[in-house]
Amino acid sequence: MEAKKELRKMIRQELSALNLPQYEHLSYRIAQRLYQDEYWKMASTIAITISKTPEVDTWQMIRKAWEQGKRIVVPKCEPKSRALDFRELTQFSQLESVYYGLFEPIVSETKTVKPDEIDLVIVPGLAFSKTGYRLGFGGGYYDRFLANYQGNSLSLAFESQIVSGIPIESHDIPVSKIISNVEVIKVGG
Repeated sequence: MEAKKELRKMIRQELSALNLPQYEHLSYRIAQRLYQDEYWKMASTIAITISKTPEVDTWQMIRKAWEQGKRIVVPKCEPKSRALDFRELTQFSQLESVYYGLFEPIVSETKTVKPDEIDLVIVPGLAFSKTGYRLGFGGGYYDRFLANYQGNSLSLAFESQIVSGIPIESHDIPVSKIISNVEVIKVGG
């Protein structure tokens, strides 16, 4: 879809304009809001991606979760089925760099955690609408996962990633909350 492609390009350009101190500061502000959120406080098992600049920095959030005794699971993408296999991560050395410089769990060193054991899924994306819809990176992995997921979901976003509208398709599933460096947007409630 042309509109999605243009929006992805525009957001990527805006994000690339953030310098490292701004990026770290805004990520820290988002993290502080996240730790105060009831979804985070109530969750004992949290699914989160390993961020790659310029996505909101999740490395600090993972460390915080470990400090708080929470279980962290990170996705391994299964390209054939376009499915996500969430695997428990207990230390960063259990990660390996796969395609596009993304980090994923090493299968031989981690174990799969079933979706019904996950209390909170932090869903990545490039752009978000205030209605909870997101423009992902184009694989459709998370929409497939969220279609059958019963727990809480939220997204983390820099203010510049929140846009007035996103082209929505029938399979798109909104998150319940978006936490930005400026506000917490509760969706449909």
